[in-house]
Amino acid sequence: RLAATAKRGGSDLMSMELRSRILEELHSLILIDPHTHISALAPASTTLADILGYHYYTELAHSAGMPREQIEDPSITPREKVRRLIENLEPLDNTVQYGWFVEICQALFGFAEDRITSENWEPLYDRAVELMAQDNWAQQVLNKSQLQAVFLTNDFDDPLEGFDTATYIPCLRTDDLVFHLAQAEVRERLERATDSSVTDLASLRAAVTNRFDHFTNRGARACAISLPPDFSPHRISDGRAEHALDALLSAGPDVDPSSSQAVAQSVFWILAEHCDAYQLPFDLMIG
Repeated sequence: RLAATAKRGGSDLMSMELRSRILEELHSLILIDPHTHISALAPASTTLADILGYHYYTELAHSAGMPREQIEDPSITPREKVRRLIENLEPLDNTVQYGWFVEICQALFGFAEDRITSENWEPLYDRAVELMAQDNWAQQVLNKSQLQAVFLTNDFDDPLEGFDTATYIPCLRTDDLVFHLAQAEVRERLERATDSSVTDLASLRAAVTNRFDHFTNRGARACAISLPPDFSPHRISDGRAEHALDALLSAGPDVDPSSSQAVAQSVFWILAEHCDAYQLPFDLMIG
């Protein structure tokens, strides 16, 4: 028994040493975040509501029984939203998301306690507002997080102006082009962005080329799309794609499902070919 205890003690010591060494190596890394939804023109949060409003936390609150309307009402203030969320996160303080929030508050706002509760959240909220109002707050967060760069999620018609594309790296998000081209608003946005009309398959390809030129000339390093579970990309003939696109341009949202699917497959393949030609990774978020 003594030998077994000693052996376990040595194993525990080895585990702690290994843990410390791994963490030390991780802390020495300079990081790049490959996928964010922040606005490069206003990258930093302004209140704790911006953090707790992320779906990781709202979904936890809903799972604890909080009605969606209580935190999605546009008339409530950020402070009130935080109060309501904190009250509903207390039963979930054994979750990793709760732990992340506490660590964020400790690392960035000087929060000195281990739990955020209905009794102590208000001073934390006020301190966070004060710090977040600083002109260089976004850069402070990058420095403390050891983040060198973050990849954005940019609509195809984003002008990509007014920010440092070496730190906030553009990424061409293409869901609208693949799945929503039947909507007049999407086609109008594409026409305004490219200064040309989509009337056939050739003009559609030219519009995609225009967007790839625009994005790569401004530092884009990836193209991305979220694929629904029922989408299976297949290469289709130009003749079928042309016929389906004609139907889509004529009928708009009332286009038959077969033509809509054929256009989506065609545009997806055009994007994949452009990613190959422009040497951009195609980030597929499947399902």
